[in-house]
Amino acid sequence: MEFIPAKTIISGYNTGDNWFGKNYNMNIYKGCCHGCIYCDSRSKCYQVENFDEVRAKENALALISSELKSKRRTGVVGTGAMSDPYNPFEKKYGLTRGAIELIHANRFGICIATKSDLIIRDIDLLKSIKKHSPVIVKITITTVNDILCKKIEPNVANSSRRFSVIRQLAENGIFTGILLMPVLPFLEDNEHNISEMIRLAHENGAKFIYPLFGVTLRQNQREWYYQKLDEHFPALRQKYISQFGNEYECPSPNAKLLWQLFQNQCNRFGILYKMHDIIKSYKKGYEGQQLSLF
Repeated sequence: MEFIPAKTIISGYNTGDNWFGKNYNMNIYKGCCHGCIYCDSRSKCYQVENFDEVRAKENALALISSELKSKRRTGVVGTGAMSDPYNPFEKKYGLTRGAIELIHANRFGICIATKSDLIIRDIDLLKSIKKHSPVIVKITITTVNDILCKKIEPNVANSSRRFSVIRQLAENGIFTGILLMPVLPFLEDNEHNISEMIRLAHENGAKFIYPLFGVTLRQNQREWYYQKLDEHFPALRQKYISQFGNEYECPSPNAKLLWQLFQNQCNRFGILYKMHDIIKSYKKGYEGQQLSLF
């Protein structure tokens, strides 16, 4: 794995009232080797060359330590937005674990998004952070079908394994749920997939599901996606072109029906799905202490 220079790793402070209550963003790695056919981070606007090649930022832990100590406010540090923090190299290098240790030592909270089962390794640290600060884990799952999963997310733990990860995190008291996004039109946007997703989420202890009934496509990401559709689902490229043209947002034609089904089933099982409710729930009991000045 290549190490690349970096001047900073943790972003500036924001109020944390929007995307899962994050106050800071942290990306230790650049690029991703999961191979998901729909990944928006592949888009040209992010300027990540050789996206499928994972690189790590030089002196990452020293930078993170320094930056955390310099922050005037504690808060929730988010990771996993642009590159999965639990890529295969993490098992050897342990940079994500080292960062979580520093987050714990400096009494910050953590918000993790991943598709990897390697997060199980760090349950001990997440439980330690939970004693003083908010912790939330988002596991991305887009289909309950493991065969379909391996076609659209080829280099990552399959869906059934990810449900097992949710169960293990939940059993250890970690506030865990599902990022149900994207729901790919003509592949995953059916009642069976959504109903089973909610049932399995409930059975495995998920606290929330946050969905997007559709996919976004832009720039070179669109060509990559269509190339992969041609490999695995040859009839679908033309269907997408006819339905969406060159639109960035490609909502499922079934979105309205699926949303009604989704709401009803989540309400039935007591699963959260509104962003405000998710943030309020996992931060409950920590109000005030996470925004204090040093």
